Amino acid sequence: MAPKSDSTEGIVLNFVNEQNKPVNSQIVADSLQKFNLKKTAIQKALDSLADSGKISFKEYGKQKIYLARQDQFDIPNSDELNQMKDENSKLQEQLDLQKKAVAEVEGEIKALQSNLTLEEIKTKQIKLGSEVTQMEEKLIKLRQGVTLVSAEERQAVEKTYADMINQWRRRKRMYKDVWDAITENSPKNLKEFKEELGVEYDEDVGVSLQTFSDLMQSGNKRARCK
Repeated sequence: MAPKSDSTEGIVLNFVNEQNKPVNSQIVADSLQKFNLKKTAIQKALDSLADSGKISFKEYGKQKIYLARQDQFDIPNSDELNQMKDENSKLQEQLDLQKKAVAEVEGEIKALQSNLTLEEIKTKQIKLGSEVTQMEEKLIKLRQGVTLVSAEERQAVEKTYADMINQWRRRKRMYKDVWDAITENSPKNLKEFKEELGVEYDEDVGVSLQTFSDLMQSGNKRARCK
């Protein structure tokens, strides 16, 4: 007679049959913790089930290994196994198609999430419209010859520019004085010595103090012409 399904023996028997692989009392106890069964009770249930022939067991020294009775399971023949393999293959193909479809849907969701909402589009449209209006007004003023920079702002910029040019010129002069003093009696090739030290002149990096000085003077002339 089969034990009640909610009894300790019933719970243990159901677990052993479901697992259908060799287990010991510790494995069963660990797996059935949710039922609050003590290991001693589980060991007693396993031994009782084994004695009554409801499960199989083997002894390896002091260790007992329990296994579901195999005669209770329907063992498929070769034709049935082949049919099961075919069905498994078809199911796998269906699963792959489903995974592909899910991936495509997830891609579409991500693409939609990256797009702006209608409210965000309206807000951005208003902002861009305002920026376009400001730029058009500025363009009209420029075409009409209206000066958008005040005389004070222009003078401040020109002064800063002139200060930078003067600093540049002063540092070039200081460098030249130091370089001449170092290399005055040096037997080394000056070009090779410069490369050895990693020194670069303005011309080496494509800039010229004279060009920037001329640009400042040209700006002053245009200012006087006005």
